[in-house]
Amino acid sequence: MKPSIITIIPARYASTRFPGKPLADMLGKPMIQRVVERASSTGSRVVVATDDQRIYDCVQSFGAEAVMTSPEHRSGTDRCIEAYELVGQGEEIMLNLQGDEPFIQPEQIEALISAFDRAETQIATLAEAFAPDTPDIALCDPNVVKLVQGDLGQALYFSRSLVPHQRGRSEQLCQHHTYYKHIGLYAFRTNILPELKALPASPLELAESLEQLRWLAAGYRIAVEQTALSTIGIDTPDDMERACQYLRELERTRSDR
Repeated sequence: MKPSIITIIPARYASTRFPGKPLADMLGKPMIQRVVERASSTGSRVVVATDDQRIYDCVQSFGAEAVMTSPEHRSGTDRCIEAYELVGQGEEIMLNLQGDEPFIQPEQIEALISAFDRAETQIATLAEAFAPDTPDIALCDPNVVKLVQGDLGQALYFSRSLVPHQRGRSEQLCQHHTYYKHIGLYAFRTNILPELKALPASPLELAESLEQLRWLAAGYRIAVEQTALSTIGIDTPDDMERACQYLRELERTRSDR
């Protein structure tokens, strides 16, 4: 029997690189609406967790569920945990879907949930291999988080820097080693959420500004599922322009069928 699932989308207005990002227009719809629609396609309950009345009102306006949370949270997962405490209904699995992932695919969510077929899985996330022809400048972009994984499918480290370093090589890096891009989707067994909530911020987390390093530093194992499907995370206004162009192409392709 499949576990019961709740998808929580953390969304805040005060982004450093892109203020108001959740409400940014994507061809006639706010981005947060497109993320909610993607998440809802899996059939799970979807809740937007925010600390901003504008986002709350927007989500309510298109008929989705939203909850107001504290403005003091250090990370998106902290916000999701509070939201689960407020509106959770005993679901076994909580998905944290980043509010800047409007192109996440149902198949990717299903792949992530499959990690919980293994009883030992407590936390899971997704990774996508960079193509061998990925330009070095794109690979080294600090807005693109890289993931290093072990032979048993567990995360060893996440970084904005390029890891591992290839000694003696400075170009065409993807042709000589398989690098992995981290996809902004996590899943947790809800019985460990109180433990995660109690963890202090770790030096690694603060250095990289990556919340998942807090869990690794505390000894939690993060299972990694692979996806061959590409997605476009949106961190900056330039990313939004590229995302809108991609969306236009998708809609044009559908209309031509």
